[in-house]
Amino acid sequence: MVDTERERMFKEYNEILDDLKTAFMEKWKTKMDDNGKADDFERYRTVGTGAFGRVILVKHKPTNTYYAMKVLDKANLVKTKQVDHTRNEKRILQSINFPFMVFMEHINVLYFNSYFKDNSYVYMVLPFAQGGEMFTHLRRMGKFDESLARFYAAQVALALEYLHHCSLVYRDLKPENILIQNSGYIRMTDFGFCKMVDGRTWTLCGTPEYLAPEVILSKGYSKAVDWWGFGVLIYEMNAGYPPFYAHDPMKIYEKIIAGKYKFAHHFGEELRDILKNTLQVDLTRRYGNLKEGSMDIKRHRWFKSIDWIEIYHQKVQPSFIPHCSNSGDTTNFDFYDEVALEISSFDQYSNEFANF
Repeated sequence: MVDTERERMFKEYNEILDDLKTAFMEKWKTKMDDNGKADDFERYRTVGTGAFGRVILVKHKPTNTYYAMKVLDKANLVKTKQVDHTRNEKRILQSINFPFMVFMEHINVLYFNSYFKDNSYVYMVLPFAQGGEMFTHLRRMGKFDESLARFYAAQVALALEYLHHCSLVYRDLKPENILIQNSGYIRMTDFGFCKMVDGRTWTLCGTPEYLAPEVILSKGYSKAVDWWGFGVLIYEMNAGYPPFYAHDPMKIYEKIIAGKYKFAHHFGEELRDILKNTLQVDLTRRYGNLKEGSMDIKRHRWFKSIDWIEIYHQKVQPSFIPHCSNSGDTTNFDFYDEVALEISSFDQYSNEFANF
């Protein structure tokens, strides 16, 4: 693709991005009420667990459609002071709309919202990606072929660019938070650390191997932390392990702050160059944080074969498609101990969740 064609493509995509931002802002300003109920869904099995709840494969009875239902325990959220974080996550999931992200969709022609609560739990109904976590496939394969890593990285780059365009910083990029659809394309998930940031924020959050130096040093940070995480992800997809690793988290932090890592022997020049420019401790030199923003990354020669419009519209044929026998297939997910949902006869936390 010649330079003039590429620049025309970038201009066309920027118009798409502006339209997506307008749609996001309209939803962000709109309060959506909960008017669904757990009885509308048949529960199958747990496909993921976290500190505050679990994700269960469910089928929406009126439409026979499978979804991933995130179930959060109110008592746990109150005890760990996560009510505001969860309210924020719900608002983000209701407002975003991007092909490479999990977000709340209107479920049927009645357009009831994909969120509701009862006396004991908060429920968020999300698309189910049958292919499982990128983490699982990466461990199974050892490392990704560079072209497959580039294919995934292009989608993540567009997703981060979209979030940043909407003034959101993601803060939790890692293979465990990237799901593979049965189409072979990705969906980023878990927006628990995602936040609308005007200027800088100081919260220490994320996964040790993926933390940016400025987060560890409590300097105050913004969207540039996501491009650091992007560099870590590109490295891990191509090597099979992260660039900064140690058994002791403090040792990991020391390596990150120093920017000390070694390239895997098979990394080519273009791959090494994009890593040098994203895993850059100096914020005034980190790609994604310079005058051209995300365009420095999209124009980088490692991505020269990528047609960003074709990727956005999912017209590029993936080289890997996970095996999925049907829309409710869970074979790509680990098994977890099941815990019965015990719903209280009265709501102990009605005040805390009154405006949820």
